[in-house]
Amino acid sequence: MTRPRTPRRAQARLGTFVEIEADACGDAASIDAAFAVIARVEREMSFHDPASALSRLNRAAWQGPQPVSPWLERVLRTARRLHRDSGGVFDPSVAGHLVAAGLLPAPDGPEPDPGACFGDVVIEPGRVRFLRRLWLDLGGIAKGFAVDAAVLTLRRLGLRAGIVNAGGDLRVFGPEPRTIHRRDADDPGRGVPIGRLASGACATSGGDFSAGAADLWPVFAPCGARLTRRGSVTVIAPRCILADGLTKVAALMPAEEAARVLDRYGARLVAP
Repeated sequence: MTRPRTPRRAQARLGTFVEIEADACGDAASIDAAFAVIARVEREMSFHDPASALSRLNRAAWQGPQPVSPWLERVLRTARRLHRDSGGVFDPSVAGHLVAAGLLPAPDGPEPDPGACFGDVVIEPGRVRFLRRLWLDLGGIAKGFAVDAAVLTLRRLGLRAGIVNAGGDLRVFGPEPRTIHRRDADDPGRGVPIGRLASGACATSGGDFSAGAADLWPVFAPCGARLTRRGSVTVIAPRCILADGLTKVAALMPAEEAARVLDRYGARLVAP
């Protein structure tokens, strides 16, 4: 008997290639629905797109409360928890530093207050305001949320198993364990197997794969937290939004402190 072919497709999304693999119950329509969800997250939370909801916040939230969607509010509330639990090390208000370093394009509008940080973001039901001018960049967490949203879509459509992989930020669901890989720091074109995962998420972050990345790490905490930069790190967590955000915590905090934060979220660091 011929085994049913597993549907698999890839698209350029979220600044990387996103691959979705579904079980044999999946079809083109279900995978299209998952990609549509990812595209929606990209439209709402892109720093690069001046029409995104995030760009609107960066332009206007310092002038008064701005309405936000439930998705954007959820991502910001998760970022708030990570900011609090990491003592300010996880801080999405790094965009001004990244723009100054030439790592992000400068958006329209006044430049941010040099002393502003994520603590100046007020999140209320359905709306957000900034106490000072600042620019948020959700690149350290929104990709993980998009992966989670795609998985939820596939499961709601009746799929029993699959994997969504956004450039190494991935989530697996289903009864059968999958072998997961991370890029080799010495040979980025090669994937190194790091274990098997049946239900959960994995994310890798680090400065090993791009020139000048070592200069990027210290500005993850613009409020002045003292950081310890390590090489690329991989985190396993129940959801990809947590794995994505916690890689920055694991890379930037002293090892024992980072381990305590990860433990609060049911996450763990994968040994190099």
